[in-house]
Amino acid sequence: MRSVLRAPRRAVAAVTVALFAAAVGCAPQPEENAAAEPSGTAGESCAKGALATKTAGKLTIATDEPAYEPWFQDDDPANGKGFESAVAYAVAGRLGYGKSAVVWQRVPFNKAFAPGEKTFDFDINQVSVSDERKKAVDFSSGYYDVRQAVIALKGSKAAKAKDVADLKGVRLGAQVGTTSLDYINDVVRPEREPAVYAKNDQAKSALKNGQVDAIVTDLPTAFYITAAEVTEAEIVGQFENQGSTQEQFGLVLDKGSALTACVTDAVDALRADGTLAKLEQRWLSDAVDAPVLK
Repeated sequence: MRSVLRAPRRAVAAVTVALFAAAVGCAPQPEENAAAEPSGTAGESCAKGALATKTAGKLTIATDEPAYEPWFQDDDPANGKGFESAVAYAVAGRLGYGKSAVVWQRVPFNKAFAPGEKTFDFDINQVSVSDERKKAVDFSSGYYDVRQAVIALKGSKAAKAKDVADLKGVRLGAQVGTTSLDYINDVVRPEREPAVYAKNDQAKSALKNGQVDAIVTDLPTAFYITAAEVTEAEIVGQFENQGSTQEQFGLVLDKGSALTACVTDAVDALRADGTLAKLEQRWLSDAVDAPVLK
């Protein structure tokens, strides 16, 4: 999930210092990693010259518009700032593509995993891996383990919720097509139909204006919203994982893409060598203090 209401640059910088974990190491430099080879089962077929990309010699990566913080910064995916921008360039580097060989494309969130041939090589846009979505697209292995969280205005009835049952009587909202909305419908099962929004910024505006009592987003976005955008709101809590599988964000590819194994190998290598953990510490807030709603 994402954020778009912009706080002043100086204020956002102060919030980032206060709430986001300090940088541990630096994001990998894609140009320096250009010769790196991915590890894993795909082997030599993942060499740069062998990749069947949409444009020869280029790697086309897609994300939504606007590109929200803390996943991206300044609505500019190409600047390498923000967790997903940094991850995208790290994956590109493992595949042998330097920063100058990466082409960014804007694709709406829901269209990224809808059926049909894609115009990108992979999409990175906080898309949770699910069996239903796998019917239409391929996913890489997960690059981020995620939980969903509830945000409400301070002092409101929703803000006082201690468990899932306390949320059944409040007005909830979330972005269409997201696992955040799934958690409202499948876990909370509210007494009233949830409000559904085309964009997450619309959900935030509805919360701020009192049109809903609470909204659901992924946890890092919740920390950013309450710190820098809707400061009169607070995180009520985070949901437990449902079932035995950890919810993860994955890179989205064409169904049956020849790149899926190579991209998965790249993600696995970045997890194994600690790069993903370092990028998470650099760009995402520490969510351990959010209470769990049971």
